[in-house]
Amino acid sequence: MKKSIIMVGGGGFCKSVIDVAEDAGYHILGVLDLPEEVGKDILSYKVIGTDDDIPNYVGKAAFVVTVGHIKDSALRRKIYKKIKDAGGEVETVIAKDAYVSPYAKVGEGSLIMHKAMLSADVAIGVCTIINSLVNVSHDAKIGDFCHISTCASVNGGCIVDDDTFLGSQSVLNQGVKIMGGGIIASLSVVNKDITEKGIYAGSPAKLIKPI
Repeated sequence: MKKSIIMVGGGGFCKSVIDVAEDAGYHILGVLDLPEEVGKDILSYKVIGTDDDIPNYVGKAAFVVTVGHIKDSALRRKIYKKIKDAGGEVETVIAKDAYVSPYAKVGEGSLIMHKAMLSADVAIGVCTIINSLVNVSHDAKIGDFCHISTCASVNGGCIVDDDTFLGSQSVLNQGVKIMGGGIIASLSVVNKDITEKGIYAGSPAKLIKPI
């Protein structure tokens, strides 16, 4: 049995992380969520308080940020900061069936979900989500507070800056660079650098809306 953890943030993504954490052998003490959710169940676990209760659990458990990220990463950043300001430890959770090369680096608080693959010399930043069946190829760099959604492919040498969302089954061609803070829609193919923050979609991906 690994260390005890507390999930911070309820909802659907929390359920996905619970599934990964249980399979990886963690002991889950409960979930911190909104005041109106206290006492309710998320799968087999109680909502035991709100994020204002984080200081009460410092030293008793590590914390996992289980709020999702589609439009922006602001709430994930806020929760991470609250944990760190309280002196808490933010756990990095890696699914048992994920492959992480011994030559890859994964930042604090990041979540590597079922059957993700991180190849040699990949670098993942702080509190980033690498969702199920994502492939990150050799020498790719993904920044802090990103969400690489299900079945996305980040090919060799790509650079994805902080706070970026890549939708399901999106593809980054070899060596492209993505400016931080943007959104790449599902099924998009990025074949050249993105230097303007915005929402991109299509194959090849084109700017739909500046942010």
